Amino acid sequence: MKIANPFLTAGYAGPNYFCDRKLETEVLIRHLDNDRNTTLIAPRRYGKTGLIRQVLHLLSKRRGMKTVYVDLYPTRSLSDFARALAVAVAESVESPAEKAIKALSAFARGFRPTMTFDEFSGRPKFSFDINSSNAQASLESMLEYLQSRKERTVVAIDEFQQIAEYPEKGVEALLRSKIQFMHNVGFVFSGSRLHMMAEMFNSPKRPFFNSTAAMSLGVIDRQAYFRFAASFFRKAGRILPEETFVAAYDRFEGITWYVQSVMKELYASEVARPTEKDVVAAVDHLVEENSMNYTFILSKCSPGAVELLRAVAAEHVVAEPMSAEFGRRHGLRAASSVRFALDSLLKDELLYRSDDGYVVYDRLFAMWLRA
Repeated sequence: MKIANPFLTAGYAGPNYFCDRKLETEVLIRHLDNDRNTTLIAPRRYGKTGLIRQVLHLLSKRRGMKTVYVDLYPTRSLSDFARALAVAVAESVESPAEKAIKALSAFARGFRPTMTFDEFSGRPKFSFDINSSNAQASLESMLEYLQSRKERTVVAIDEFQQIAEYPEKGVEALLRSKIQFMHNVGFVFSGSRLHMMAEMFNSPKRPFFNSTAAMSLGVIDRQAYFRFAASFFRKAGRILPEETFVAAYDRFEGITWYVQSVMKELYASEVARPTEKDVVAAVDHLVEENSMNYTFILSKCSPGAVELLRAVAAEHVVAEPMSAEFGRRHGLRAASSVRFALDSLLKDELLYRSDDGYVVYDRLFAMWLRA
């Protein structure tokens, strides 16, 4: 696949557009090859999903191996989960489409798989009649089906922490009771809400305690990332100076999505030799491009939350947002109000607790707040 702009900020287009992560790829594949289910934890925009897609792509090239990717971020209930898994399984492990329907129907317990075809692409589209009354049985059917297959399957469940917020009780225990006996299926559980994921897999009180290998994801090595980026400019007959790349990389602490976004802007500009000034212009454009969205976000926040967001953005990182000193510096309200605002912003993922303290999750949003 050839891409017009090689700096992807969404999706996966194959190894040629995937930067580095060689060690992480090797470790994750080694875990799966040795029947070790793995938990992958990283904040959003670090490239977690890209790594998973890369690993699944490489594994899918093996004879006798199938891969399934499920994103739970948009799900809100067990029936949503069962439906998402069923669609992913139907689209991934069986071919042709008619074979998928036949195989899945054999394992269906009260839910009806149906297939239609996209009018533009002609590709099959699957849907499943799954609701709250048959969600558990449907999910169990899917897991039993995967275990029954002769081919080994690897299932990656992204934003796995969502299951902890489903209204149904005991979802973690249900999954653990089934997965622990699925020796023909490997699992990757990934998530971006670090403390929720850590609690789910590290607390002795939780069903998944000590059941997986643990991986975290840092930023891509700067030199490796520069070589990757510069190669695309070189192929286009242009030059990406190292100091220009470093200006973009350091400004966003190497976080993948932001570096990709700036490189995408520079590449699109068709400037023969972009400079640090071009990086500044690209960042300003990205901030302005999202201005309407940021205005909308603030309109949905309480006055106290807005004040706290602006205060954290002003200091970049805040170790003790509840401290009296921090409150005085920014004229914040009473400590109880700050606590309420903090909890609300963390829940809505507008603030994020890093190892160094609290930061505005979206770095572009933080820049917009400081402007």
